[in-house]
Amino acid sequence: MGRIVYVHGDFVPEEEARIGLFDRGFLFGDAVYEVTAVIAGRMIDNDLHLARLERSLGELGIALPLSRPDIEALQAELISRNRLTDGTVYLHVSRGEADRDFLYPETMAPKLVGFTQMKTLTGTKAQREGIAVDLTGDPRWHRRDIKTAMLLGQVMAKQAARARGFDDVWLVEAGLVTEGASSTAHVITADGRILTRAASKATLPGCTQRALARLCEAEGLRIEERAFSPEEAQHAAEAFQTSASSLVMPVVKIGGRMIGDGRPGPMTRRLQSLYLEAAGVPA
Repeated sequence: MGRIVYVHGDFVPEEEARIGLFDRGFLFGDAVYEVTAVIAGRMIDNDLHLARLERSLGELGIALPLSRPDIEALQAELISRNRLTDGTVYLHVSRGEADRDFLYPETMAPKLVGFTQMKTLTGTKAQREGIAVDLTGDPRWHRRDIKTAMLLGQVMAKQAARARGFDDVWLVEAGLVTEGASSTAHVITADGRILTRAASKATLPGCTQRALARLCEAEGLRIEERAFSPEEAQHAAEAFQTSASSLVMPVVKIGGRMIGDGRPGPMTRRLQSLYLEAAGVPA
């Protein structure tokens, strides 16, 4: 028997889990999701993830299916039942089930599912040595601030980047980097400024990005929220990306150009240590 998952109010073995044929998340991608990192059995930045979940739902006019304390208890129960030490806990809320129609009844009840995934999040080869990211045009819709389940554009971009020999991909629109396909893009200038885009409808507000920004402020490190071009990124002193499942990930190659000497730089190493220390994990 595999994992225990949560489906519409019940904890069940994954082999018994069922989602309705007429669920709008399945038919239209009419759903939002969140992924929270779990390290040493503890959820990391979960308050930020649940706040973003509530905001995304509100932007789509979907009710929060449970109170925040009840959702936290659900997450904790999934972690406990699956004896998860390191990995992620995933939540997915769809608008609900109704016969297929672009227009939906106002009385629909949202559907919530959740599960855990085991994954090594710290001390990985990628975090030690850095990754190479490709550059490609941003294929997504214009409300990227909502964390919807419509991820086909990101899937296609990541798959194409992998086929080209890259580990991941950053998306570009109107000559500027928007973000990674599943991460927030950052570069560090020669004078030590950390550049990342400001919150807008063009990008998803990153929870790890926000947590790291708080740490940088406390440490007196300079963060400049502005867009940057692929060329500026390729000539940066350092680069990295953040997400719940990759934490602070060094980027050592962007497109065909090596960043710095091709190894994670000292500022990125410092940021990795700050984040892990705040999470209560030895660097």
